[in-house]
Amino acid sequence: MPTRRTVLTAALAAAAIRPRLSEAQAEPGQTELRLERTTIEVNGKTASVYAIRQPNGISGIITKVGDRFRVHVENGIGRPSLVHWHGLAPPWQQDGVPGISGPPIPAGGSADYDFPLAFGGTFWMHSHQGFQEQLLLSAPLIIRDQRDRPGLQEIVLVLEDFSFTPPAGIFANLKRGSSMPRMRSGTAAVAGMNGMAPAGQARAPDLNDVAYDAFLANRRTLADPELVKVEPGGKALLRLINASSMSSYHFDLGRLAGRLIAVDGTLVRPIVGRQFPIAVAQRLDIVLTIPRGAASYPLLATVEGERSRTGIVLAAGNPPIARIAAQAASTAPAITMELESRLRALDPLAPRRPDRVHSIDLTGEMSKYIWSINGVVWNPQVPPLPIAKGERVALVMTNSTGMAHPMHLHGHRFQVVEIGGVRFPGAVRDTVRVPPAQRVVVEFDANNPGWWAFHCHMLYHMAAGMFTTLRYV
Repeated sequence: MPTRRTVLTAALAAAAIRPRLSEAQAEPGQTELRLERTTIEVNGKTASVYAIRQPNGISGIITKVGDRFRVHVENGIGRPSLVHWHGLAPPWQQDGVPGISGPPIPAGGSADYDFPLAFGGTFWMHSHQGFQEQLLLSAPLIIRDQRDRPGLQEIVLVLEDFSFTPPAGIFANLKRGSSMPRMRSGTAAVAGMNGMAPAGQARAPDLNDVAYDAFLANRRTLADPELVKVEPGGKALLRLINASSMSSYHFDLGRLAGRLIAVDGTLVRPIVGRQFPIAVAQRLDIVLTIPRGAASYPLLATVEGERSRTGIVLAAGNPPIARIAAQAASTAPAITMELESRLRALDPLAPRRPDRVHSIDLTGEMSKYIWSINGVVWNPQVPPLPIAKGERVALVMTNSTGMAHPMHLHGHRFQVVEIGGVRFPGAVRDTVRVPPAQRVVVEFDANNPGWWAFHCHMLYHMAAGMFTTLRYV
């Protein structure tokens, strides 16, 4: 049963963001965002989806570090909704998680947000209400800082997965075991408790739960990709956002040289490469060097474990643009932790022993599509994990399931400090992938008091119970 403290905390959260009547408007100095219904074309068919746009049509927000985040949100989608500012560190009452940080904004209502922006980077915003994220209720959230140098062209690329099946139908099919490609094809091993194979039987990891109809890059498929003009001989900052509900990708720069300079908005020691993995909800900042001369450069994201891909095309000069197949020549492998183990934060946490350690066992039962943390399926009566202001907190995550889980902590940035028993000063992130049968440890400083969500960012895993909270005591 909820305690008196829980009830009082929820009441304070509800009072912190007061939904207003639909006639309320943005005040001077505020950015207005509208949650809207819109249509896109997918595979030659019209699809009804959502969008988060400013009145001038700009998707999401571009601002700069040091400014205040003064935003007025109008809910025009005809049903309750609430926006989470993924990767930011607002006051907890403005974090956008229904039932924890506050109530949803009613249909036709509005809400105001105001907090400082202490750090820059590539972030995004999305609904945390029901399955609205699957209906593309998301947008970029760019906070410019020192990485945005004059003469460096900015390219924002948002990846999404799309299905013509309503999200509630997808979830119902998953609960019945009928939406998983491997299950339908008969190639999946029979899972026991916690999604693991019975003793003595090896099994390949399950990579994708949902058979999607399309994969989108800036809301377009490779049948009609976005064409971005770039300067021959110039440089560009690519901000890659994986806003997909369930899909991770191998991102391929093709013939371009790329320098990875940040993950989840936070700077890392640069890594040069042409291919980079990106899990659900993660972001990559990559500086591209464009060769001189007219040429086209496809930037393609292939779904792990599949041949399906999406992307955009960069055009230097006026080159001919060839059609790009939506299927790669071969199936992409599973994403590994090889890149993660090489990442090093430019501004790591100060050395310090953890004051508090929470063991997080990622658990589940694939056959019933039940996902959980420490064997507990989330419900509002689950006690929060306690933390205290000023502590260094370690989250020791062990994945006991047959699927990888991108784990996201709200309101804080953590440092990856261990993978598979190997300690290292890794990247500072807000979302880290935990592979099957592996252990990943992250640490963070408890410097933002409140009540915070912590969950798998695969939408249907979260909905099925892989969710919990942390609360300052």
